[in-house]
Amino acid sequence: MVVAIDGPAGTGKSTVAKYVADSLGFLYVNSGALYRAISWKVLDSVDNPDDTDQIIRAAREMDVYVDAGDVRVEGVPAERVLYSHTVNAWVSRHSSVPEVRDCVNDRLRELSAERNVVVEGRDITTVVFPDAEVKVYLDASVETRARRRFEQGLTNESLEDIRASIEARDARDREKRTGALRRSADAVYVDTSGLTIDEVCETVLGTIQRQQYIQELQGNHE
Repeated sequence: MVVAIDGPAGTGKSTVAKYVADSLGFLYVNSGALYRAISWKVLDSVDNPDDTDQIIRAAREMDVYVDAGDVRVEGVPAERVLYSHTVNAWVSRHSSVPEVRDCVNDRLRELSAERNVVVEGRDITTVVFPDAEVKVYLDASVETRARRRFEQGLTNESLEDIRASIEARDARDREKRTGALRRSADAVYVDTSGLTIDEVCETVLGTIQRQQYIQELQGNHE
């Protein structure tokens, strides 16, 4: 089964996806971490991080390992550095390259072919897994998302800077030619602004469990 969780940055996708995956024994995959890994690799290894050919080459040649939220690039644990200010500044540019998105999407589909997965990230429900058995779109106000990102403590940016960055990223993500941020018509919509993480997790788990029940019934009638 593929559980695809979509939505803009800071809506709680990672926290919810991790909890749901752990609860169900599914593999958790953050597509954004793969794009960030590519940016980290590009910034670490190429002469010009704005050169499209070098970006594509790095994406195709990068050795990335993903399991239970653990991300390793070239065998090196990378999850902490993926959210550095430098990577934040470049990841949107790198992830907008169609060939880079193709590399990441292929890897995500490979992972989903091997086992049950909970995958989260922008365009997961519309481009990467349009036929996912469960699709969820999480949303929240810009104020709520900025505060959550600030409280994570993964960056030295101020709350105001984070809010401005999120607003700018939302605009870029909605305008991208490839992999634009869109809400899938058949995704379950959840506004998390006034909800606790536990409430959001229970809502998503309930959606998945209903789908599992439906699949079980269909299997019994075949």
